[in-house]
Amino acid sequence: MSLSSLPTALLIPPINLVPLGLAGLAVMPRWPRLGRATALAALLALLVLALPVTSTLLLRSLEAGIPRDLPPNTRNIGAIVVLSADPAFGDQGGLLPGSGIGAMTLDRMRGGATLQHQTGLGLLVSGGPLEPGAMPIAIQMAQSLAEDFATRASWIEPASTDTWENAEFSAAILKPAGITAVYVVTHAWHMRRALMAFRHAGLAATPAPLRFTRPPRYVADDFIPQVSSWVRSYYALHEWLGCLYYAIRP
Repeated sequence: MSLSSLPTALLIPPINLVPLGLAGLAVMPRWPRLGRATALAALLALLVLALPVTSTLLLRSLEAGIPRDLPPNTRNIGAIVVLSADPAFGDQGGLLPGSGIGAMTLDRMRGGATLQHQTGLGLLVSGGPLEPGAMPIAIQMAQSLAEDFATRASWIEPASTDTWENAEFSAAILKPAGITAVYVVTHAWHMRRALMAFRHAGLAATPAPLRFTRPPRYVADDFIPQVSSWVRSYYALHEWLGCLYYAIRP
């Protein structure tokens, strides 16, 4: 599932709470109790998901059980797989014109380069075009790793459109090379779903997570609604729905 797809956006809060609330208002003249209850529930849910404490706890729930330290023995691991995330879009002009690599993808590349320098393992970057006609993000990642991080990508997987395909297409590249065990580099909140995909693809995946979510401080700011918390809550709920889908996917 793509984070930007309309069906996914309408399936997962908070975006779908807006039409739900409008539906409640629309039926209020005929069914006052139902309409008021629906509109109020949607408004309350929007408020709760906008709280930093809510989005933080949702993200941390995804990270439960994810190891924070890498195992010391890497003899059985044959490669590092870095998963793409977001693109960056822009117009012409400025220091970085046009489209490129987004902040989350850059974070994962930095983590992958660090791990590659520590282990000496070959590195695979995974990700296809994120908009029609665009260069696959994996190719952009490989170029940036070489130019900005002095790190060479040994393999490029340029066709995947989601985490499931990241795993399947990476396995198709690595297995013929005799590699069946890998480090997977992604954000800690995304790791649970990534591991499900890679293990389904037949690769023994060792998590190499980055950016664990800090616990809430339970101060006043944690209970003041913020737009960024809607985004974080959406990511978390998207991941939990994705985990459920992967669990039943053949």
